Amino acid sequence: MELTPREIVAELDRHIVGQADAKRAVAVAVRNRWRRARLAPDIRDEVLPKNILMIGPTGVGKTEIARRLAALVRAPFVKVEASKFTEVGYVGRDVESIVRDLMEAGISLARAEALEGVRDRAREIAEEAVLDALLPGAPEGDDGDDERARRLRTREKLRGLLHSGQLGDREVEIRVAERAGRGGEVFGQQGFEQTGIDLQAFMERMMPRRQQSRRVSVREALELKAAEAAEELIDRDRVAEDARARVESSGVVFIDEIDKITADYGHSSGPDVSREGVQRDLLPIVEGSAVPTRHGVVKTDHVLFIAAGAFHVARPSDLIPELQGRFPIRVSLAELGREDFVRILTEPENALTLQYRALLGADGVEVTFTPDGVDQIAAIAMRVNRRDQNIGARRLFTLMEKVLEEVSFLAPDPDLRELVVDSAFVLKRVESIAGDEDLSRAIL
Repeated sequence: MELTPREIVAELDRHIVGQADAKRAVAVAVRNRWRRARLAPDIRDEVLPKNILMIGPTGVGKTEIARRLAALVRAPFVKVEASKFTEVGYVGRDVESIVRDLMEAGISLARAEALEGVRDRAREIAEEAVLDALLPGAPEGDDGDDERARRLRTREKLRGLLHSGQLGDREVEIRVAERAGRGGEVFGQQGFEQTGIDLQAFMERMMPRRQQSRRVSVREALELKAAEAAEELIDRDRVAEDARARVESSGVVFIDEIDKITADYGHSSGPDVSREGVQRDLLPIVEGSAVPTRHGVVKTDHVLFIAAGAFHVARPSDLIPELQGRFPIRVSLAELGREDFVRILTEPENALTLQYRALLGADGVEVTFTPDGVDQIAAIAMRVNRRDQNIGARRLFTLMEKVLEEVSFLAPDPDLRELVVDSAFVLKRVESIAGDEDLSRAIL
């Protein structure tokens, strides 16, 4: 998607309030990828992504900016928590699993696009299969011209009824292929990832696909046969190739809690994996390395890494110098205030007030949030955050649930058709809790 930095920021503004510096930084980073793709080959490989370090408290939008950005440009995206690599007993995966997970995200994107590309043809195949099931058998002998003509007319009549939806609920028996490894990966796949062998794909190709009979509605039969046909039509090798190219050129890795792998974070001691060791393990993939996956070797030279941390205890300078140098762009995200909470509750397209209006509207309850009611929710969230642990906008989720808890339970109720959430209503629902410090910590 050829979006300019301004257009990217405008799209992010639709979902995320404030944090202009962080939005501008990621917008420029993504646009630079588009610019790099248009350079001459001799200089293109020399232009490396400018990785970003986001610094700010929890709940201010760091993860959401990265996630929305990746979705906006349809880039493979994976989020990892750096602190997970320091936990006692953390076995079975290493930092290279980040790249393998990113490749799986790329496969999902490429596969979805490939399936969309063959959707119409798959529907045609499914339609013929369902018509075969609705009109089983075939005439035999050399003198069956009249019978074949009659069956053809009947088939076309059924096709018309199928298109008009009149056969949707009729039951029909179809045969559906079972896929190898159904219900999860084939046993032993994890060990083959590091060799770059897709054991599951190999087994699916080598082993015959079993067929099972199912009696379902025509509507469901069309869906099942279309999905089966689409899987047969797509080129899996091409999907893997496209996914790998997309990961290598536009993949995004979000490393959260990177401040928790600094050497002296919390001044703790014990049997945890060395935090500095985790940094050194991360360094090769951030610098650029080749990682074997089940879909082939993936190079990380041009993957965009966005790291984030609160850095309350540690500082960015506490990271090892080599890793610091790989995150040249530093942006600070501001702590959210009362006005920010009001905007978060009302402005984004996915605002919580809009979500709750839609949810309760499904039960026939018309909910109106007054300006003073929204402001009261914001004020209580701000107060609780300052008194207890500051979890940013996440506090709003808990508060909104508490404010509308009783209404959500009672609906649908013939006596409950309208609800005005004003300041008095909010105070009645949560002020007694917010005023009790011990109770507040437990509930809000």
